[in-house]
Amino acid sequence: MLILLPPSETKRTGGRRAPLDAAGLALPELAPQRDAVVTALVALSADEEHAARVLKLGPQQRSEVAVNAVLREAPTMAAIDRYTGVLFDALDAASVSTAGRRWLGAHVLVHSAPFGPVGALDPIPAYRLGAATSLPGVPPLRRLWSADVTAALAALAPRFVLDLRSEAYVGLGPVPAGVASRYVRVVSEGADGAVRALNHFNKHAKGALVRRLAEDRPRIGSAAAFLTWADAAGLRVRETAAGELELFA
Repeated sequence: MLILLPPSETKRTGGRRAPLDAAGLALPELAPQRDAVVTALVALSADEEHAARVLKLGPQQRSEVAVNAVLREAPTMAAIDRYTGVLFDALDAASVSTAGRRWLGAHVLVHSAPFGPVGALDPIPAYRLGAATSLPGVPPLRRLWSADVTAALAALAPRFVLDLRSEAYVGLGPVPAGVASRYVRVVSEGADGAVRALNHFNKHAKGALVRRLAEDRPRIGSAAAFLTWADAAGLRVRETAAGELELFA
């Protein structure tokens, strides 16, 4: 089983591990693309005004330009610890057991804009870059990443992929055709029986789901096996006609 997570705009600063090693991350074949994006971000950071416009930073966010300027020298920490925000706060990887963290490292990729998908325990620096940003010096991120990320995921030959990414990050690397996968949408059911997509609680539910998986560490190799586990875990999940999964929050 492979789980694909989106990143978060908010991140912890600092770190205690060595600077970025693009080839040392999961999917090392993506090192050239990683180097190209990092080079472009560092170059952009030489002009704070221009960088702020490109990255759509407000006055209180200008410090993010300096963060990008030192991407190659900055200390790193595990990706699963680097990100904050609703999803990652619900996952709370720092409090997961040692065995659970190992499971996360073996089964979870976090899809970042500058580094592509990275392992949950891969060391990455803080950065500022979103999936929709048009970054000078490189092709549009969708064109830069999409085909190569899909090929790299195919090379992993996962039996089953649970895709928890936002649609913007799916665009940076769709799950390969021929790989069994399910895209997860978080929904709620009203008193009238109508099912509605959720926004804020979407991220919380996904983080809580991944935490529960890390705690239980089930062996899942298909959508059917995932649904069986979810039912036993007391989670309400159903498959839709479109081949997606609805997770009720």
